[in-house]
Amino acid sequence: MALSRVRGMLAAAAVVLLSVSACSTGPADGSTGGETAAGSSDAFPVTIEHAFGETVIEEQPERVATVSWVNDDVALSLGVVPVGMPAVEWGGNDNKSTPWKDAKLEELGAPLGSEKAPKLYSEADGIAFDEIAALTPDVILAAYSGLTQEDYDTLSKIAPVVAYPELAYGTDWQDSTMMIGEALGKTEEAKKLVAETEQTIDAKASEYPQLAGKSFIYGNLEPAKGDGVNVYTMNDNRPKFLTSIGMKQADVVTEGTSDSGEFFIPWSAEKANELESDIFVTWVPDAKTKQQVIEDPLLSQIPAVENDALVADSDNTLTLSISAASPLSLPWALDEFLPMLGEAADAAEAANAK
Repeated sequence: MALSRVRGMLAAAAVVLLSVSACSTGPADGSTGGETAAGSSDAFPVTIEHAFGETVIEEQPERVATVSWVNDDVALSLGVVPVGMPAVEWGGNDNKSTPWKDAKLEELGAPLGSEKAPKLYSEADGIAFDEIAALTPDVILAAYSGLTQEDYDTLSKIAPVVAYPELAYGTDWQDSTMMIGEALGKTEEAKKLVAETEQTIDAKASEYPQLAGKSFIYGNLEPAKGDGVNVYTMNDNRPKFLTSIGMKQADVVTEGTSDSGEFFIPWSAEKANELESDIFVTWVPDAKTKQQVIEDPLLSQIPAVENDALVADSDNTLTLSISAASPLSLPWALDEFLPMLGEAADAAEAANAK
């Protein structure tokens, strides 16, 4: 399956990512409400540098809108309920949301469907400029996004925009958290959130010691296609996630992409046997596709597939939680994903012991 990273987590999708005291930013209808954590107005004005220049935020924002993934998760993690945020079109639930967003909105007293809930707008056809403008936000968060210059210029006519620092869809969740924390007057809270999330990752990963040092390839496999392999580079959140739990990217990928600005590289299925790693992780559209990979005459030659160390994830929400990684999604992802990885690591160890 060919992936397009700028189509966001539809590459994650096509394959495709603390409790603080509260006060209000205001719900989508403009009335008073929505529980958010108080920040420090003394920090303002602040100047945030990003790929399109600098954004000056004169006063602490009271009405926050977000685009893309991750940004709303970070705001919620910091106790701020946006007045508007994107509907989750891929990997979401019946609420056009995710389990981690729903839980945090409930905690903050702004569950979807309530008067204090954020307005959800669709980004299926691009940024919802008109709907965002109608919410009269004080700031628009896009620290993790694929904004073009034109998008940025249009949004900037509505409110100050916090864009990504360098690479579209390439911002680490830690950097997104710190940028958004600064924009909201919550720098100290953001530092604490990053530290606590990293501690959670370390603690959960320690329950699976067999993962430490295991080599991995995170890719996308399509049976019965000569070009049915894509391999993610370290620019993508998925390999970053696996390294954060103590695994290491396979040399065959790292050596070929060390200076690459790409999120993934195509790999001929004819060379599948060269994809040497302890564990291979892939998204699949359904459970039966895993068996098709195992039976495919070319993909079955991937060493990890031969060793029964293939992790085939058919849960779109789980894929989203890692590819659009955030301080909200990662704790949820760990509980779901680590058991699958641990089983694959056990299989790899068993194969190596033969």
